[in-house]
Amino acid sequence: MKTFAAGLMVAGTMLVATPLAAQDAGEPGVRAAAPDLPEQTVFDGDYLTVGVGVAYGPSYSGSDDYTAFVLPLVQGSLGGVDISPRAAGIALDFIPDAEEGPSFSFGPVVKLNRDRVKLSAINDPVVEAYGELDTAIEVGPSAGVSFPQLLNPFDSLTLSVDAAWDVAGAHDGMSVSPSITYFTPLSRGIAASLSLSSKYIDDSYADYYYSVPATNPALPAADVLPAFQAEGGFESAGVNALVAFDLNGDVTDGGLALVALGGYSRMLGDAKDSPFTSIRGKADQFLAAVGIGYTF
Repeated sequence: MKTFAAGLMVAGTMLVATPLAAQDAGEPGVRAAAPDLPEQTVFDGDYLTVGVGVAYGPSYSGSDDYTAFVLPLVQGSLGGVDISPRAAGIALDFIPDAEEGPSFSFGPVVKLNRDRVKLSAINDPVVEAYGELDTAIEVGPSAGVSFPQLLNPFDSLTLSVDAAWDVAGAHDGMSVSPSITYFTPLSRGIAASLSLSSKYIDDSYADYYYSVPATNPALPAADVLPAFQAEGGFESAGVNALVAFDLNGDVTDGGLALVALGGYSRMLGDAKDSPFTSIRGKADQFLAAVGIGYTF
C-alpha cells in the first residue's frame, strides 16, 4: 500500500518535479504534532491527479526576459506503477513502496527540452538572431530513496536523481539532475515541500545551448556576441518552495486543490559565463507558478 506521505507528495507536486516549503522542526529529537489524518485515503491503491498551471519564468535558460507559459500535468499510481511529473516530462516508478521504513524508486524518465525552440518566446532580438534550436527528447533512468516519519508520522525526506540522454539528435548530450526534497503536511488541508536541486551537463549539451559562434551575418557587427566555446559541468543549482491547499480542507479525500510555487536558481560554470547569459541575460533565475488539480 502506498504510504500517506507519498500520496500527499502527489498533491503537493503538481507543478514541478522538485518543489519546496517548510514547517518548524521544533526541538531536536522531538517530533512535531501531526494532523489528525485517517487510516485510508484516496492515495491508497490506484488514483490519478490531473492539473494545469500557469508559470512565469525566464524565456530561455540564462535569460533576463520573462514570459508566461502553461503547464499541463498528470501524476498518480495505476496498477502499482507510480507516475510522477517532470518539467515537460514524466517519470515512472516500478518499485512498490515499503509498508515501513525507507522506500526506493526506479524507472524511466522522459522529458522534452524546448529551450530556445520557439523564437517568438525568446524575447531578445540578439539571442533570437542566433537561430532556433531543435527539440530534444531526453530519455534515461530515474532512481531515488525516501525516508518517512522524520519529524511527524506523515513527513518524508527524498533523495532522487535523473540521468537523461537526447535521443532526437538535437544536443546529442546527457544531463544528470540530483535533488533532495523535504515534504510535510501542515494541516489536514495544507501540504508543503522544500527542495534543493542541481543539474550537471556534458560537453555536447553545453556546446549546443551555450557556445557562441565567432560570426553572425544576421546581426550588425556591433551586436555580434563574443565567440565562446562552452564545456560541460554543473549548469545550475536552485531551491523551490511549494504549498498545496485542498479546497474542501481535507487532502485525504481527493478533489480539487490549489498549488502555489516560488523558485530561485543560479546558472553555474560555462552556462553562466556564456554571452547568452553574461551579456544578454542574468545568472539569477526566478520562477513563480500557480495551478489547480483534481485527484480521483
